[in-house]
Amino acid sequence: MGIKLKKIKRAISKELNPERQEHTYGVAYTAMALAMRYDGSLKKAEAAGLLHDIAKDIPPKRALKLCDKWNITFSDVEKRNPYLLHAKLGAYYAHSVFGVDDTDILNSIIYHTTGRPDMSLLEKIIFVADYIEPKRARASRLKELRKLAFIDIDQAIYEITSDILSYLKRIGGEIDPRTFRTYEFYKQIALKKQAEGRSSGE
Repeated sequence: MGIKLKKIKRAISKELNPERQEHTYGVAYTAMALAMRYDGSLKKAEAAGLLHDIAKDIPPKRALKLCDKWNITFSDVEKRNPYLLHAKLGAYYAHSVFGVDDTDILNSIIYHTTGRPDMSLLEKIIFVADYIEPKRARASRLKELRKLAFIDIDQAIYEITSDILSYLKRIGGEIDPRTFRTYEFYKQIALKKQAEGRSSGE
């Protein structure tokens, strides 16, 4: 797997604004820390972290045009909220520009915003790292979630998606069905663990 990290970092400095660059390196750093905790691939975690927002600064109208140009399918929700398209465009860039052909890395980029049920370890890591990275400050319960991420990553995903859904409902934002399905999937895992804990007398 020939991941060209130097080329990716050069592109980050050219394609992303300074604040986004800081966030990107924060996600890569956090992803590598989580990979160490859960025995994942550090190289994949770093690459996926660096590439997850590579298309974030593309304007919404251009994002829609690029999806049409490159035959990238998108949902009605994504059409109404084109900021979500940076994930799919980022995966396209990762493959076509940087030669990334690892499906796990590409999926981690695609689902880093919405999540999806039954994510791989790397997908979980990037989803969580994007939410808890050091420069993130606006999300609620960050201190608690940062600790939880290194204790039980599935529980962290459940709590994060719960907070995302609550926030979107509060502001009247549209909820991507994938995020709701992710929440439901990891909620069931959390409930099962709770039941097992009670039955074992914990």
